[in-house]
Amino acid sequence: MLTESTRLPEQAASRTVINAGDYYIGTVRTGQTLRILDLEGNQAADTLFYNAADPSEHYSAMDTIREQGNVYLTTGSVLRSNENRPMLEIVADTCGRHDTLGGACATESNTVRYDLEKRCMHACRDSWMLAIAEHPEYGIHKRDISHNINFFMNVPVTEDGGLTFEDGISAPGKYVELTAVMDVVVLISNCPQLNNPCNGYNPTPIEVLIWED
Repeated sequence: MLTESTRLPEQAASRTVINAGDYYIGTVRTGQTLRILDLEGNQAADTLFYNAADPSEHYSAMDTIREQGNVYLTTGSVLRSNENRPMLEIVADTCGRHDTLGGACATESNTVRYDLEKRCMHACRDSWMLAIAEHPEYGIHKRDISHNINFFMNVPVTEDGGLTFEDGISAPGKYVELTAVMDVVVLISNCPQLNNPCNGYNPTPIEVLIWED
């Protein structure tokens, strides 16, 4: 459901631009609101969420989909953990829907889906691995990398139950806002994918804003 926010960017406690292919990692405290802003349009933001006190508890696509009865996320969606506890709620969304099924690009999937020569291309899982290696203070390890959300990404489910990667439905200035209901660590890979239309074959920056409660 399309819902505009009343929050003003100039009143945000922090604002960070993430270049294409780069990562963002940080903590969002209970009651704070996170906005992910698609600056130039048609850009996928592959995102993971963790309980800040115990990273073994993390966002679960399975629990979230089951409880809300919908494979897509939008305003009103409650993101649930692998312990089936609420983590965040989407409180504003000017894009309309976000993917829970497409997963994140990796060197291995680039090879299988596209070509052996694509194996060396940078991928979201590379960004996540770099983030947790450079920031051990969050206590996140490789084993904790699990389900992710692809904000702004368009992955329709076909009639026979398959998935396709289609042109994005976002546009410059579209955003999604989430309010934390527990202290969470957010880990974003601003997707560098060039082989399918999730980024319009031209990855671009996004911005992350956080407001106090």
